Amino acid sequence: MHHANEPGSTAAPNASAAPSAPDIPTAPGGVVYRRAPYGRIILAQCSSAMSMTFYTLITLISYAANVNYGVAMGVAGVILTGARVFDGIVNPAIALVMDRINPRHGKIRLFMCVGWLISALAVLALYTWSAQGGAVLFALVYALYIVGNATTDIACNMAPNIITNDPRQRPMVGVIGTIFAYLVPIVLTLVITLGILPRFGNEYTSSMLATCALAYLPLSFVFLILSMVGVSKVDTAENYRRVAGNAEPVDVHDMMGLLRGNKPFQMYLLSCVSSKLSQQTMSQAIVSTVVFGILMGSVQFGSIMSAVTSLPALFVAFAAGRLCGRLGSREVSRGAMRVAILATAAAIGFCLALNMRDIPRDPVLTAAFFVLMVVISAMRMCMTTADGAMRADVIDYELSRSGKYLPGVVAATYNFIDRLISSLATTIASLAVGLAGYVATAPQPTDAPTPELKVIGLALYFGMPIASWLIGLAAMKRYSLTRERMVEVQRENAEHREQQEA
Repeated sequence: MHHANEPGSTAAPNASAAPSAPDIPTAPGGVVYRRAPYGRIILAQCSSAMSMTFYTLITLISYAANVNYGVAMGVAGVILTGARVFDGIVNPAIALVMDRINPRHGKIRLFMCVGWLISALAVLALYTWSAQGGAVLFALVYALYIVGNATTDIACNMAPNIITNDPRQRPMVGVIGTIFAYLVPIVLTLVITLGILPRFGNEYTSSMLATCALAYLPLSFVFLILSMVGVSKVDTAENYRRVAGNAEPVDVHDMMGLLRGNKPFQMYLLSCVSSKLSQQTMSQAIVSTVVFGILMGSVQFGSIMSAVTSLPALFVAFAAGRLCGRLGSREVSRGAMRVAILATAAAIGFCLALNMRDIPRDPVLTAAFFVLMVVISAMRMCMTTADGAMRADVIDYELSRSGKYLPGVVAATYNFIDRLISSLATTIASLAVGLAGYVATAPQPTDAPTPELKVIGLALYFGMPIASWLIGLAAMKRYSLTRERMVEVQRENAEHREQQEA
């Protein structure tokens, strides 16, 4: 039976195990949930900060390929594109290993450490090597980094599910992780741009790349230690057995079974991947160049707008987390999509009605555009918050449906589909600007705006997100894991565990 003073166990109301996050006094359906102190949740989500530290370094990977390994930029692009496919293949293999084993002292910390060590060694080889090793060596070392990064990524994605299953607390886990994911790369990128790069004459030299790696790897290690402290109470073999019950062993067929039989996961995947594809497409450099550089006449305006509109959205994340706890993640996601569609449609109409080059110049037009972009960014944040909670719900539903506890497989299956689909973003953007005549050359900020570019730019930057949210609304209509349904799922899982323990 569960005891309130055991790590990760089901806690009774007003239990002292989580004083900073009191249990729901009267849980719907008689379900009592696992909860954790918010201090430990914050520490556990430092894993997101660790991942974003590596992410910031990997944004410089093309320079490492060219400067340190002598790989031409075009060849480096081909290698990096192929690496996304390799990443998608590696994820399921690692996830199956994680879900099949249950070490005595837990597995999240074990795989986080292994993944960090592999990633750190690969980054040192990529950024401190300057002996012109060539394309083959670069590809092999980068593949090593992908293995390490996939290992830490899957381990980190397992933590939210094991930490809490409380519908009021689970969304806040995602909120805290999202804040780290937004703020850490912004700060670290500013340090590189304003602090490190000027020291090397604003050139991406071997010494500059090595300085970045040697500065940020120790920082990522600090985040690793903090996150390990955060999950230490729940990352135990006994706790996994308590959460999963006597779940059946995981094998390679479980991924296909998950895709075929778990309809909520199918709908979650459809919604998230379509949104990710649109976001990856609009984030392509050539799209930003068209919209902000050519149509508005200021690439800098676009960079400033993107950074400034992200900050208010972080405050919205807290409200979104509370709403997810009260209304359910599905309802929050659907509401955010509807508002985002209206705001984005208004932005399209706004841009079509005037000369877009007047937007950065006219304070009134700038303010109006800023308001629209803040609303869109805030709604994206609401969707991100809801998505994180829904992934954990899908894991619990799969345990109820099939008797299999598959946190790693769920994360890896999502990553596999996401990598394959989102890799199309560059192709979509390139083909689209090709319709405006950019076949042999890329758009430059100094190019003159044309009606064709305006249509294509707005379609990629605003039109694709609207299409993805319409797909998301259709998917969420068929996503059955409402707040009420999740109460039933948690009760079924609790009853199943009690029967096994009896």
